[in-house]
Formats: sequence, structure tokens, C-alpha cells
Amino acid sequence: MTINIICVGKIKEKYFSDAAAEFEKRLSRFCTLNTIVIPDKSIPENPSEAQCREVLQKEGEMILKKIGKSDVVVAMCIEGKQLSSEQLAQKLSEFQMESSTIDFIIGGSLGLSEEVKKRASLRLSMSSMTFPHRIARIMLEEQIYRAFKINANETYHK
Repeated sequence: MTINIICVGKIKEKYFSDAAAEFEKRLSRFCTLNTIVIPDKSIPENPSEAQCREVLQKEGEMILKKIGKSDVVVAMCIEGKQLSSEQLAQKLSEFQMESSTIDFIIGGSLGLSEEVKKRASLRLSMSSMTFPHRIARIMLEEQIYRAFKINANETYHK
């Protein structure tokens, strides 16, 4: 099983990088985890709608190039469905039956393009709150790890 986390923008802070590295190490027991970083496009201080659409389109095109034809895609977006950890574990099991690769997509500061969202088998939200991509990435890695632990009937702290 391969899990790709395709995210816009890299983690710059060492403490976030350390947390991501810890979950990547833990996940190596259960899957091959690849983190694919898409460079974020610069956005003016007060962008127009057209400038926002252009950034979303360019980031979306770069994301879509990283997705395999048979990959299951999960778009992380605020309007997505909220699942419990147990429900995510169940979805992960279902997705494993469909494909050997699952791509989780985390957008940049403007979110994800409609084209990326349309490609997704699931639109998933962690919360109705908004999180910076670096925090969302660590939360996502933790939840994927928790899902694997649940599916393996292993205990994990609550």
C-alpha cells in the first residue's frame, strides 16, 4: 500500500518537520508514505478574484500531474465530510480494495481547484475550522497512522 500526501507548500519550521518525520517513521510499518510538495504560487497582498482563480488553476494542474490514473484521491477541503477516526479507518480499508495507491491532497492558502476536487473519491474535512497546511499535514499523518492502528486492532492512546 502506498500513501501519497500531495501538498502545496513546504514545511519551513523545524518543529513541524520533526513532527512530520516522526509520523512518517511510524507509518513505515504499515505503508510506503510519499510526501510530494507542490511549490506554492505567490499571491499578491490583496488578490483579485481572477488572480485567485489563476493561482488555484496552476496549483491544481501541478497536483493533477502527480496523481496516477488508478489512484484513489482524497481531497482535504473545509466543505468535505467529517469522519471519526474509526470511520476514516473503514474508508482506508475500502480504498485499499480499490487501489494500491491513495493520494491525500492538501491545498495551499486558497484551497483546491474544482478540477482537483472533482477527481477526488472523497472530500474530507478535519474540522470546520481552517488550519495552515503544515499543521493540516501533521494532523493528517497522525490520523492515517491512527487508522492503520485501528485496522490492525492495535491500541493507540486516545
